[in-house]
Amino acid sequence: MSLRRRVTLTALVVLLIVLPITGLAVKAIFDAQAERNLNTLLNGRAQLAQQLARQNVAPTNLVRRIDADGIRVTLTLRTGQQFGAPPIEPTGQIREVRTTLQGGQRTRGATLVLTSDTSLLDGASRTLRRVLFLSGAAALLITALALILGMRFALAPLDAMTSLARSIAAGRRGGRLQPTRTDTELGRTAAAFDEMLDSLEGAEHTARGSEQRMRQFVADAAHELRTPVAGLQSAAETLLQLTPDTPTQRREELELLLVRESRRAGTLIADLLELARIDAGLELRRRPVSLHEIATTQLDRLHLVAPALKITLTGPDVTLYADPDRLTQILANLLDNARHATAGTGEVEVRIIHNHEAEIVVQDNGPGVPPEDRERIFQRLVHGDASRGSGLGLPIARGFARAHGGELVCLDRSDGHPGAAFRLTLPTTQTFSNPAT
Repeated sequence: MSLRRRVTLTALVVLLIVLPITGLAVKAIFDAQAERNLNTLLNGRAQLAQQLARQNVAPTNLVRRIDADGIRVTLTLRTGQQFGAPPIEPTGQIREVRTTLQGGQRTRGATLVLTSDTSLLDGASRTLRRVLFLSGAAALLITALALILGMRFALAPLDAMTSLARSIAAGRRGGRLQPTRTDTELGRTAAAFDEMLDSLEGAEHTARGSEQRMRQFVADAAHELRTPVAGLQSAAETLLQLTPDTPTQRREELELLLVRESRRAGTLIADLLELARIDAGLELRRRPVSLHEIATTQLDRLHLVAPALKITLTGPDVTLYADPDRLTQILANLLDNARHATAGTGEVEVRIIHNHEAEIVVQDNGPGVPPEDRERIFQRLVHGDASRGSGLGLPIARGFARAHGGELVCLDRSDGHPGAAFRLTLPTTQTFSNPAT
């Protein structure tokens, strides 16, 4: 059943209950008041007769003065002489008041009988009952018509809400109820409905953007994988076609190409898996980790790879409760990027800072990163101008940093010299600072 019919029927049912109860109460009050008024009238006329008798009013005048509509007056003197209307036998519909007059020379000891026919009251009661019944029926009919017409107006906001919901379901976005008042029940409901639509459309827009980015990412990943896979396929096919008299150097070159391209494809796949783990919610294996120890290990590795680099490490040793493997990956990526940026012959500086947060700043004297590209390089499969990687290292590093509750950003060098600087910030929860080394 619709809300309109439900409310209408509920109101009519309430009226069907209330109107009979109200009618019965009105009739009972009317009957009681009528009885009380009749008794008051008869007793008041009897008292008036006593006063007139004490004033020695003649019997004829006494009867005339206490006579009233609906009252039958009979005065019988001690001599048996009667004045007024002849007495009638009392029945169930006759109300009688009998009194003996105490004053006056001619009316002392006379008997006064006042009677009234209660059938008049019964008729008035029946008339009232009919009026109540007819007025109740008319009230029900008028109320039903008023509810049918009024509910259309009262529930118009709900109809508008229904129409808007259907239009949204049909694909038409952007519509809103925009209630003029939000301090009423329907106004608050309409405002909440608009807020829900804002959230849903925002989530839908975000989901579509994420879907588009995911499609682009998959397409870019497939493109990146196509190159090593094509190299592997070409080298393998060439190896299969070699004759026994092919020079050993040629065979070794093809085998080296197979190893290099397979390693490149494996690295790219591993990076993609890391990104998938980050998106799914990376699980960190935390334990106390020395930042100075991790930095020293990675700088020793970098010195072996690029002996011509000038490498420096400054700052205190800070112990964090973190995942050492993930922090090592972050620092290794930043140092490898610095080595490539300086062509293996420049300067790389690593500074550890411990104030309110623990920071590791890796900066080089390479060409640097333009300000407009400093956020773009953290997007997936985005390559810098001189990049030779897969374009996933920095996104993975930032994902690891944020999984620890920290952040990784690219900025200018602190000394103003040319080059790039990457700052890794980690929270200081459960950290321990040791003396500077």
